[in-house]
Amino acid sequence: MDIQVPQDRKSTFDPQIVKKRQKDISAIDQKIISMYAKGMTTRQISDIIDDIYGFEPSEGFISDVTDKILPQIEDWQNKPLDEVYPIIYIDAIHYSVRDELVIRKLAAYIILGINTSGMKEVLSLM
Repeated sequence: MDIQVPQDRKSTFDPQIVKKRQKDISAIDQKIISMYAKGMTTRQISDIIDDIYGFEPSEGFISDVTDKILPQIEDWQNKPLDEVYPIIYIDAIHYSVRDELVIRKLAAYIILGINTSGMKEVLSLM
């Protein structure tokens, strides 16, 4: 992608998103993963990147980026749990979802345990 950086006589212009002489915007992967983790759809992420960077990535590209974290998620899901958690918190976030023109209430449950060392661990997301 060709990036046009305006010039001024005193060279005081400093771009905020893509810095001068920056050729790589690979940090965009982390931004995509962050937006995806916050519950945004691939279409919404694509629109935001288009607004910020001026190009519209395909939904397939965004899916490829988010698929990179799947091995980490599987590792987390398969990690062994301690035998004892002295304290366990169970909470839920309730949200509305449109499903075939019908709005339904759903809940995302989280189970947080404090191990015998006093460290918090997310035990389950459902």
